[in-house]
Order: sequence, then C-alpha cells, then structure tokens
Amino acid sequence: MTVSLPRTAVFVGAAALALSACGAAPDDASTTTDGKSAATATSAEAFGGMDALVKAAKKEGTLQAIALPRDWANYGALIDGFEKKYGIKIEVENPDGSSQDEINAVTSRKGQDRAPDVLDLGSSFALSAAQQGLLAPYKVEAFADIPEGQKDAQGRWYNDYGGYISIGCDAKRVKTCPATFADLLKPQYKGQVALNGNPTKSGSAFGGVWAASLASGGSFDDIQPGLDFFAKLKKNGNYTPVESTPATVEKGETPISIDWDYLNAGYATEFKSKGLDWKVSVPSDGKFSQYYSQAVNKDAPHPAAARLWQEYLYSAEGQNLWLEGFARPALMTAMEKAGTLDKTAAAKLPEVSGTPEFPTEAQQSKAKEVLGQGWGKAVSG
Repeated sequence: MTVSLPRTAVFVGAAALALSACGAAPDDASTTTDGKSAATATSAEAFGGMDALVKAAKKEGTLQAIALPRDWANYGALIDGFEKKYGIKIEVENPDGSSQDEINAVTSRKGQDRAPDVLDLGSSFALSAAQQGLLAPYKVEAFADIPEGQKDAQGRWYNDYGGYISIGCDAKRVKTCPATFADLLKPQYKGQVALNGNPTKSGSAFGGVWAASLASGGSFDDIQPGLDFFAKLKKNGNYTPVESTPATVEKGETPISIDWDYLNAGYATEFKSKGLDWKVSVPSDGKFSQYYSQAVNKDAPHPAAARLWQEYLYSAEGQNLWLEGFARPALMTAMEKAGTLDKTAAAKLPEVSGTPEFPTEAQQSKAKEVLGQGWGKAVSG
C-alpha cells in the first residue's frame, strides 16, 4: 500500500497592523478604496482581482513566514522568486522549526504584529489548525485544479507539494546501504538510523513512523506497528535520537536518514560537491506518500501579502520551482495536461511505482493521537 501524509518563520515588527484578537480592522494597506478587506477576502476575485491584491500586498511590503528552510523542497528559489517578482520582503523565523512550532506561533502570537502570515504544515497538523479555527478560508485561482481529497472544501488548507518517505545513506560510511525498513533492523546499522525530527511535532518524522507501520503489517487505521518498529530499533541500538539535518550528515552523526525523497534527493546533489556519496531509495516494504499543506493565518498581520504568496505558489512558476526541488507539486497532473509542467525536472524525480493512497482526516487524527501517547515510551530508555 502506498500512503501520503514543513518547518519555520521570521517574525519582525511590521508597519501593517494585524487583525487583533478583539477584531480590530486592518489598516489602509490591506483595504481597497471601496472598503474590501484582504483579511476577509476568500479569493482574489472577492478582493477586486489580482491587480488589487498585488497593489495591497506591495503596500504591506512584508510577508512573515515560519519553518521554511531554503534547502527544503527548493524554498530558497521560491522565496527569491516572490521577492523579485513583487518587491515584497519575506522574513523567515526559525527555518528549521516543526509543524507544531508553526501552530504554537499562531496561537501564542494571536493579534500581534509578529505573528506568522502563512503556514506550511504536515497534513495532520493542517487539519488540527483548521479544527482550532486558526486558518483563513482562501481559494487560490487554481483551486479547482487541486485534486479532490487534497483540499479543504472551505479553502482553509490545500496540499502544495509532496513525496515519498525514503532512506538516505552515506555510502562512504555505510558499507551496504539499507533499501527497506526490514534492512534497518540489521545489527550492522547500530547507532546510525535517524529521523528528521520528533514525529509528534514534525510532519516528515510522522510520515517515517507511518511508513514503518505499513512495512510492519500496519495500515491507515493502525499506526501502532510503526511505534513497535522504532521500539525494536531503539532496543537493538540502531536508532539514534539525533535529528537528521544536512549538518549532522556531513559530520557523520546520522549516516542513515529516514526522510522525504525530495529532501534526500536534494541532499544527494548538495553533498556530491562536498565529497559525500548520498544514496536514496524508496523502501518497497513501506511505500508512504504524503503532501504538505498551505494555509493563511486567520489573523495574519499582512493579509494581502499572505494571499498573494498563495497565488504565487500555485502558479505554474511556483509549482515548477517545487518540482525543481524534487518535490511533486499538487497541480502536477493539471499542469501536465495544460503543457505547463517542467518535463526535465519531472524526469529527475526518484522512481516509484503504484498509485498513492491517502489517509482520511479521521485516520490522520487517530494516528496523531496514538503517536502522541506512545512515541516517548517507544524510544525511551
């Protein structure tokens, strides 16, 4: 079975005032001459069209993002592209933060000028944020082309890019690189197997546990086998609690990393110039695919810039930039039909077979609850 499931922000004081917790109106930069507010606009059309949205966003002048590392799915190019196109500065706080860190920033800074405008969340975290009433309904112009099941009917979140859980391996430090989850249990990998974060907080690590579950007889309805797998990995000494990052890989601290294929594939290109031989494989026994989701903070300090950022990400330019970062964009099928897909970039994606399946909202919520209750116990000691 194949299954599908980001990171940071920079907060700085901004000239444009946010919608406060008690409902204060946004300033003139976020409002059109006929009184339409970007803070409540549910589409560019509802705000008066793209030209009006661009004008308002430029007046705001800043976009505050969180958990967007430049080397994650080609976000560096996306940030640079948006800034160059619109002249709007993107501030990114805590680039290596988790999905939970993003939600915490929204709730703790509600009504403040330094709250994040936009979010890039693991699917289960996007569902939680929507359930908490933290997200603004907004439908990008390409909303209809986003596949059903990969978007909230109200437009509070929608999938942006995704990939498959993979195993990355430093072939110069590891004699024989593992290709499956079953391989990871072998004694030769003692102290070498890492995740990209804590699965109770990180979407990528969450995906890693779910993939391990599928490889161990689990399902979308049962993530427990994944917890049991990591308990075994911990017991035999193979699991290391060190969070895998490019820096830990270079130092040799995490020579085997369970992570999204687009990250591992990107690292392979990056590490080659540094003398590392980074091999990437999508495990056949735990084929798990998932997307991350975009969302606008309901109380975004820069509501027009937040909505313009979404429009940019779901344009052909934005989607192809994710593709260049080895990630599979949500509009890939629609763009292929329209002839706007970068075929050269698409051909470089890690090879996988089969059609991805995705857990339902109820299955994701249940898995997150089980993980929250059992992860600490599974890897403690």
